[in-house]
Amino acid sequence: MTAISRAVRAWRAVERRWQSWPPSVRQASRIMILVALLALGTLIVYATGGTRYAYPYLMLIPVLLAGAWYTWRGSLLVALSAGLLMAAMPLTVATGEAQATLNWIIRLCLYLAIGAFAGGLFERLRQSHLKLKLASRTDPRAGLPNEIALEEDLSRPLKAPPRLDGRSAGVILVRIEDITEIMEALGADACDDLILAIDRRLVQLGPNLLGCYRVSGAELVLLLWPVGLDELNRIAARVVELGEDNLVALGVPLRVQLVLGSALQKSPDDTPGSLVREARIAMLAATEKQRSYCHFQPVFARRGVQNVRLIARVRRSLAKGEFELHYQPKLGLADGEVTGFEGLIRWRDEQGNLIPPGMFMPKVENTTLIAPVTRFVATEACRFAMRHEQRVSINFSVRNLMDDALLEELGEHVRQSGMEPSRLEVEITESALVHDLFAAKRALERIRSCGIRVSIDDFGTGFSSFEYLRHLPLTGLKIDRAFVEGLEHDRRARKLMACLIDVGHALDLEVTAEGVETQEQHRLLQEMGCDQAQGFLYAKALPAEEVLTWHRERERSSLRSSLPASADSRLK
Repeated sequence: MTAISRAVRAWRAVERRWQSWPPSVRQASRIMILVALLALGTLIVYATGGTRYAYPYLMLIPVLLAGAWYTWRGSLLVALSAGLLMAAMPLTVATGEAQATLNWIIRLCLYLAIGAFAGGLFERLRQSHLKLKLASRTDPRAGLPNEIALEEDLSRPLKAPPRLDGRSAGVILVRIEDITEIMEALGADACDDLILAIDRRLVQLGPNLLGCYRVSGAELVLLLWPVGLDELNRIAARVVELGEDNLVALGVPLRVQLVLGSALQKSPDDTPGSLVREARIAMLAATEKQRSYCHFQPVFARRGVQNVRLIARVRRSLAKGEFELHYQPKLGLADGEVTGFEGLIRWRDEQGNLIPPGMFMPKVENTTLIAPVTRFVATEACRFAMRHEQRVSINFSVRNLMDDALLEELGEHVRQSGMEPSRLEVEITESALVHDLFAAKRALERIRSCGIRVSIDDFGTGFSSFEYLRHLPLTGLKIDRAFVEGLEHDRRARKLMACLIDVGHALDLEVTAEGVETQEQHRLLQEMGCDQAQGFLYAKALPAEEVLTWHRERERSSLRSSLPASADSRLK
């Protein structure tokens, strides 16, 4: 079996080398091989004594080979040549005895019949092969060239000699961002029709466009050659503008959101796969930066590798128990008492150093890892609330809010623990709500049905709308730190803060201000009637034992300050 494998690999290597030759060289080589085989066959027949023996059948070898290379036309021509050569050959070379006329005519007819049959068979095989190859290169729904065609077509300009003007092969990956909405509204046929409508517009991009290829349901790749970076950027800008025009799919005019990424050949070692991969990385970078287009930069790829490694580390660290919850206190501004804590996740690496949440949580929130991470946070927060009879708030992301299994587990965990459900509060950012307001409303209703409190986090910095506040089952409102910063120096900031507090109270919500760092900010918020405050003025997020120590010290100090001097001395 190993020998057969080696033989197959050797044959494929020879075939690849043969295909790499110029067409004119291959054509001349084939003709020379056929002529050589005819001459060799004639020589063998003559050397073996003439046509009396079976050796004239060797002449069928070039006939069949001509049929494989040139179908029936080539095989008939070579069959005629072989028959005439054998007709001129004596029946017996030693005696010079000539062939009977009927003998060589029958042999000639036999050659021609075999040549015609073999040529026709090879013709049908070739047509079948071409149909299969065309089908393998074509997207079955839209009829456009597919990823296989792209790889084959792109490999040719990549192998071309470098141009004196420095231009080379380039690709632009085009993704239709709102393809899901179009499919839900109009169906898959509309998506195919939309792809074809875009393809018809892309033909107008100029002679540098070698082809447009559909590589997935929502993605097209443009192959350009020759092209420079400035040209590539200009073409990409025109494609972005294309999405702003009306595109008709199934008779319905549509405007689509296109996101583009491009890549340019940099060295002769570039492959079709590497170039398309770079364009995809650039497209993902454009999506992340909320842009319409990005050209590939090596830093994008490094960032992608770092993200993959980071997610892998998070997965391992979660299993090893390297995550922990720190707690930042919230104070009631009316009496200065601690009213609860916010549970904030922290990651302590193998060396004992804390990794800031900003380094990993934005990446984790975009993966399925957010579910086990949030599950860990909820479990730890409930344990803390039960053990110390405190109210604890935790943060939920968009994925968490749409995760039915996680919501079910959260309610079940609260029920089984026996804790007072109102001691747990879920904080949701505004961006999580506007992602799908109807689904978010249902999720919040499920959370509230368990008795768990729900608060809007970072209020005022997202897509704020007083209308949605009226319809959601909320219990609290947390005003973003951006409105607290500079509160003591800016009269307009104070008016805006007072307005936000009044909005919250008008909806019977508990209002919390985060990011309080100065005593003056504390005083102003107190005067405005804000319910709670949270910030470094009181304490940063601390491990459970440290925050409890801080809490006990604060209660002791508050008790001493409230007692007369004689009672205070007795306490000491």
